[in-house]
Amino acid sequence: MKEAWRTSLPYFARHRRNLFLGFGALVAKSIAGAAWPLMLKQGIDRITQGFSVEAVWWLAGAIVVLSAVKGLFQYWMRVLLIGVSRDIEYDLRNDLFAKLLSLSADFHGRLRTGDIMARLTSDLNAVRMMQGPGVMYWCETILTFVLAVGVMASADWRLTLAALLPAPLITYVVVHFGQKIHKRFEAIQSMFSSISSRVQENITGVRVIRAYVQEEAELQRFETLNRDYIERNLKLVRDTGIFYPLLGALVSLTFLIVLGVGGSRVLSGQLSLGEFVMFQGYMNMLVWPLIAFGWVTNLTQRGTASMKRLMEIMNETPSIAAPAAGSRAVPTPLRGEIEFRNVRVEHAGRPALDGISLRIAAGSTVAIVGPTGCGKTTLVSLIPRLRDPNEGAVLLDGIDLREFDPAVLRQSIGFVPQETFLFSTTLADNIAFGDRTASQTRIEAAASAAGLASDIAGFPLGYETLVGERGISLSGGQKQRTAIARALLRQPRILILDDALSSVDTVTEDRILHALAQETAGRTAILISHRVSTVKDADQIIVLESGKIAEQGTHEELLTLNGAYANLHRKQLLEEAIETA
Repeated sequence: MKEAWRTSLPYFARHRRNLFLGFGALVAKSIAGAAWPLMLKQGIDRITQGFSVEAVWWLAGAIVVLSAVKGLFQYWMRVLLIGVSRDIEYDLRNDLFAKLLSLSADFHGRLRTGDIMARLTSDLNAVRMMQGPGVMYWCETILTFVLAVGVMASADWRLTLAALLPAPLITYVVVHFGQKIHKRFEAIQSMFSSISSRVQENITGVRVIRAYVQEEAELQRFETLNRDYIERNLKLVRDTGIFYPLLGALVSLTFLIVLGVGGSRVLSGQLSLGEFVMFQGYMNMLVWPLIAFGWVTNLTQRGTASMKRLMEIMNETPSIAAPAAGSRAVPTPLRGEIEFRNVRVEHAGRPALDGISLRIAAGSTVAIVGPTGCGKTTLVSLIPRLRDPNEGAVLLDGIDLREFDPAVLRQSIGFVPQETFLFSTTLADNIAFGDRTASQTRIEAAASAAGLASDIAGFPLGYETLVGERGISLSGGQKQRTAIARALLRQPRILILDDALSSVDTVTEDRILHALAQETAGRTAILISHRVSTVKDADQIIVLESGKIAEQGTHEELLTLNGAYANLHRKQLLEEAIETA
């Protein structure tokens, strides 16, 4: 709990002005509220002592004014303190989102998308309730309790002591049930994350589910998760259902004590009727703090559990980051020479790349081929530092990539990943994603170079066509060409295409490759493909097998070797012959 509040302090400090004003309103409201029973005592005592009606009316008017003042400060207390919690929620959500964008791919591989979404919604709301209503009612409860008990004790300490006899029992009940509620809520939030992840996966993969007729099976799995979630919530409801009535019963016991002990002291003349009514007024004031104590404890326990889950994200350290000692500037002009020196990369304890040594000359075009799982994607992911090698080094213009800030390095690289991802916006916005200031002319030029312009011309809205979630309204080839246009728009010194032409036909592929040859002239280009037709014109072709370089050379040189590349070439020639037969 201490860690949760310690983490919250910088956020409170950002809004300290409104926080102080809010607490000032809280103090004024509490003082006005505590003065109300005193005024009531004065009025009743004056009536019983035979004071004039005019004096009583003046007291009644003062009570009304006091109530209005209390209401005014109570309004500003809520506006300011609850407003601060909303501001903190805004800041915390921005910080969490920025943190998520800074974290490396290995983190997102460990934490499911649904779990992240649950933390940024349900958990964040629980933290806001703790930092807003929780803080406000904690302070109000303590201050009201101190003021009320102080005035009561000054009037009759014996009756005050008797009225507070159930207080230790109330404290025990609150602490006991608070711990149970905390554990229950942690389990519920964990279950909510699982449900969110399941829903996200099913919605994303709805086509696969329908294609394999797994709707009923997925419904049953979801029903199991949902039932478990409901059962955990019902356990929390049962604990809460016992907690609040028990707390109410203990509060009622204090009224019974005041009525019995206070009534007898009034009858014996040890306490005036006005003082007895004042005690009842203060006991009424203490009812909400005693009940709020339990409610606020519940809020605090929930908020603490949720803050712990949020801090797991905030405390995460990116595995790919700028060097602590300060990063080097990317050479200007950047030539684009890339060198791999005895690079080894492990994945899940197994080598994905093993002893790779390779030099890619600046301005050259290099192709990488090989069977699935041989390490092609892993190799090119090292260049923009999407991951770092476990052993060895990757150099750019003779400088180790780990000396650069990844964000600065990636500005010089255009990367089209194997899995194409488009955002739920227009084609123009997707193409200009890497450069939001790009003009329409540049967007159209990039689309033309990627072989997409003719397709866009056939769309009713042209470049303003909405592509839908993950580009669902486009074909696979159109999505790949949009991603290529996005990379070309940045005019990068290094262009990496990871099997980016796999979904286009050979005619379109030839047209795109011809345009790319013009676009990448003088730039370093790296192509990954399973098609020989894609890579045959490259300056250098690398054949990977089991994470190692098996062959290396030009198209003609590799055919002469009569090895893995030559076998791939013969196989694809045979496939083309069969297709055209």
